[in-house]
Amino acid sequence: MEEKKLRSQEWFGRKGKDGFIYRAWMKNQGFPHHLFEGRPVIGICNTYSELTPCNAHFRELAEALKRGIWEAGGFPLEFPVMSLGECSIKPTAMLFRNLASMDVEESIRANPMDGVVLMCGCDKTTPSLVMGAASVNLPTIVVSGGPMLAGRFKGRKIGTSDLWRFAEEFKKGELSQEDFTAAEAAMARSQGHCAPMGTASTMAAMVESLGLSLPDNATIPASDSRRKVLAHMSGIRIVEMVKEDLKMTDILTRKSFENAIMVNAALGGSTNFILHLLAIAGRMGIELNIDDFDKFSSHIPLIANVQPSGENFVEDLFYAGGLPAVMREVSSLLHLDTITANGKKLGENVLNAECWDRNLIGTLEKPFKPESGIAVLKGNLCPEGAVLKPSAATPSLLQHRGQAVVFEDIDDYKKRLDDPDLDVTPDSVMVLKNVGPRGYPGMPEVGNMQLPMKIIQQGVKDMVRISDGRMSGTGYGTVVLHVSPESAIGGNLALVQNGDWIQLDVPNRTLNLEVSDEELAKRRASFQPLQLGYDRGYVNMFIQNVTQAHEGVDFDFLKGASGPVVKRDSH
Repeated sequence: MEEKKLRSQEWFGRKGKDGFIYRAWMKNQGFPHHLFEGRPVIGICNTYSELTPCNAHFRELAEALKRGIWEAGGFPLEFPVMSLGECSIKPTAMLFRNLASMDVEESIRANPMDGVVLMCGCDKTTPSLVMGAASVNLPTIVVSGGPMLAGRFKGRKIGTSDLWRFAEEFKKGELSQEDFTAAEAAMARSQGHCAPMGTASTMAAMVESLGLSLPDNATIPASDSRRKVLAHMSGIRIVEMVKEDLKMTDILTRKSFENAIMVNAALGGSTNFILHLLAIAGRMGIELNIDDFDKFSSHIPLIANVQPSGENFVEDLFYAGGLPAVMREVSSLLHLDTITANGKKLGENVLNAECWDRNLIGTLEKPFKPESGIAVLKGNLCPEGAVLKPSAATPSLLQHRGQAVVFEDIDDYKKRLDDPDLDVTPDSVMVLKNVGPRGYPGMPEVGNMQLPMKIIQQGVKDMVRISDGRMSGTGYGTVVLHVSPESAIGGNLALVQNGDWIQLDVPNRTLNLEVSDEELAKRRASFQPLQLGYDRGYVNMFIQNVTQAHEGVDFDFLKGASGPVVKRDSH
């Protein structure tokens, strides 16, 4: 069989003027000529940034990765792309996920590389890089940055999920400013992304369960030397993948997407997982819809005892056996014949995985919670769907009927939340409008609204909350999210008024506004869409082209792949 010509040789293998230009300026970095004579060129897509603290250790991690590439006979070339720091970017990192994915896609396609390593960590860096790479379809492997070590505060472990508890205690005056500041310093005490099974670790687990990384990628702590070993081995493996021509289309099949949904359920992973997996499927041209997330997760119990659905941290999960051990417990339900980045089938990767701590990893027969996964709700309040995470909710509120307390937007919410005259009871349903993809814009993580002070003072810990926004993967509560269509474009959420009765029935997967169709029609006649004031640039493009939550919040013009071919030269 004739060996396939390397893509990079379309640049570096040229004769005459063109080859001279493509090679000459690269040589100013001290690369000798023989590196351009047929070595697989591996692009390292690095989201390192000091403005993205979760990824701030990626310079060092990239060096381990390069060692593996050199060892395997490859030629590593690192390049930067837009980095999205979840805690720093305003108004929300989600607004820029699609922009970063375009940066990744065009950077990979336009440059001389045969394979690519995606260095991901903070929440949106993983889906944006995978979305962009999927659109090009070169041999690709993911190296995640790893979770940080659990924080330590006053003799106990803490993580991002504790932020919501600290904030409530501070608000009530039970936690001093001094202690609040001390907790702030104690929580993020090492490199890496959030310590619980928040969105960052959910995304790392997503790529491992999809087959895009080596085993254990999801859970090795960032500061553990084995994270560098994994990077080194990933460097070796990506060179082999190029030689085998093992591309993303070989790995990302419908079966692998179903596996990811089931594994996410077993982990109690973030609801943000839905938006990102839908977007990746759209780039791959794979049919996946919001109902699939309920269909393939509703029968999966909570296997991993990790915050926010459980008690421990991702660091602890690694010591207990990591994601392979979790997947082995649900292996009877998975598609074990899917191909993964190491060239083996998923079943081979998890067959001999061992659990070292049954307090961390349960079984199908003895799970930590019977309810996990993601519940997809339908009804007149969310005709295209809404989502709720049962494992993070209060069981007594999963069937609830209450009257709406409506906040028209985030500013209205902040202004009136703690008003002593706010007409709210523990049985009320808090409704927040205009925080969806277009309405904010960018769909921020504000769906797990803090409770009103007058409710907190009664000792109430949870209420039903509904919005077209998202919540942090570290959040918890009986929170209905991603209501679609969103209120900003005239979805029925926009028509809810104070005092309307709302019926939530999670077991039966329904969410309904108890208002007649006739009354809704009257209200719709007077609906006025928001005027957000963005008439130029990227944000305007986002508002004009973004799809709704049930479609993945991607751009409508980015569906399907474009491939790796560039037909014209630059000179």
